[in-house]
Amino acid sequence: MSTNIRSSIHTLKQHLIYLGTVVEEGIKNSIKAVRTFDPILAAQVQAADAQVNALEVDVEEDCLKILALHSPVASDLRFVVTALKMNRELERIGDLAVKVADKVILLDTVKKHEINPDAITVPADFEPMFITTLSMFSQLLDAFVNEDADLAYRILIQDDEVDTAKRNIRKQLDEIGKNDPKQQVYHTLLLSVARGLERIADHTTNSAEDIIYMLQGRIVRHEHHLL
Repeated sequence: MSTNIRSSIHTLKQHLIYLGTVVEEGIKNSIKAVRTFDPILAAQVQAADAQVNALEVDVEEDCLKILALHSPVASDLRFVVTALKMNRELERIGDLAVKVADKVILLDTVKKHEINPDAITVPADFEPMFITTLSMFSQLLDAFVNEDADLAYRILIQDDEVDTAKRNIRKQLDEIGKNDPKQQVYHTLLLSVARGLERIADHTTNSAEDIIYMLQGRIVRHEHHLL
């Protein structure tokens, strides 16, 4: 690898890592906003979306410049292709964090119109879903930074845990609604939060698959359910 392309790829990697850290902060804040029903924190997640979008454009421009100026091959080409794909996935994850934050603001609005605004029963499986989703994303950044294929494979397995938690949340919401019909006003929004977290985990899994391709040249997106 020539000095010029080495420098360009290093810059690209740093820009993608920075985008990842900004997106991670958005996930953390959106989850914290759900835990605490904090509309102010949710609004901060919404406001940060413009930065995520700008960073996504910068990374894409980095990738296109490397392709145009250096014509990378082999592992260099796989890195650039992976960066392009991860860049898009990270931007989508940032959008999903915003959508989760949107639901917090809507929940706050609904609560203000209820007679007993503090009585929202949150399904127990939200907490493990929060923990696993955030852990998966943190591991994704570590796998990319450290070029760790084993860690990327572990992310694929954890996606099933998030899917299971979402199914359990739906069942728990149905049960809560049967026991306390007044809770049903919140259930559509809470289920949307669960769906948003599930999709964050899905896009994180997509990026883990891309890291495996980058490191091993292996396409596993149709295989990891067999792991």
